[in-house]
Amino acid sequence: MATDIALSAAMRNNLMSVNHTQGLMDRTQARLSTGLKVASVLDDSQAFFASKALNDRASDLGEKKDGVDQGISSVSAAIEAIEAIDAIVKQMKGLATSARSATGTELTSLVTQFNSLRTQINLLTGDSSYQGLNLVNGTGSTLAVSFSNLTTSKLSIASVDLRNATTGLDITAAANFSVATNIDNSVTELDAAITTLRGNASTLGSNVALLQTRLDFTEAYVGQLEEGASKLTLADINEEGANLVALQTRQQLGIQALAFAGQSEQAVLSLFR
Repeated sequence: MATDIALSAAMRNNLMSVNHTQGLMDRTQARLSTGLKVASVLDDSQAFFASKALNDRASDLGEKKDGVDQGISSVSAAIEAIEAIDAIVKQMKGLATSARSATGTELTSLVTQFNSLRTQINLLTGDSSYQGLNLVNGTGSTLAVSFSNLTTSKLSIASVDLRNATTGLDITAAANFSVATNIDNSVTELDAAITTLRGNASTLGSNVALLQTRLDFTEAYVGQLEEGASKLTLADINEEGANLVALQTRQQLGIQALAFAGQSEQAVLSLFR
């Protein structure tokens, strides 16, 4: 029957010290290779779960940030459409103003151009969709942008109707510019249309500014959350490097102490020879 090998107290203490030092070295080398002082729940459960909560929050807001960014693009597309419609209306106003001094064939040509541009307004509004949402081609649509998981933290932007001959714009066809009253009426309608367009552009512009502010805030906030999570788990590479050097020295000393303890036992054994 085999018997256990009995170690002296000195050798046992030195051996335990060497094993403990080796364990610390393994941990330090793992931290240096991964850059993490808390890589699992076993390392530090409190820090691990606190860091995970911060990273989860950052991830959730990161998804919302993408939605805010797309919201900016959707509203910007609507503003571009308004600016294009505004350019068309101003061109129409120029034609109406020119009609005051035009006669004959020239007047007929101005009427044709005027009506052609008038038709283009509705074609342009119809082409102004972004990801299936059109904010200028009629009321009833809404762009909803969520800023966080809170149901109340969002912005809703209602669509407007900038089609012609509707509640948005009301520019009648220039059937007869030969009558001065018709020209004056058209100019009045065009001025009203320009005022409407500018008002809608201003409202949408304010919404874009708000969305951009929230986007900037979310990006900065996500960065702070990720930085906070890192503080709980990242290792100090300089500190761990210094620890490794100290542990290597301690290990060498432990091995030498273990060897000395063995020599002491051998010296005792020599007394019986």
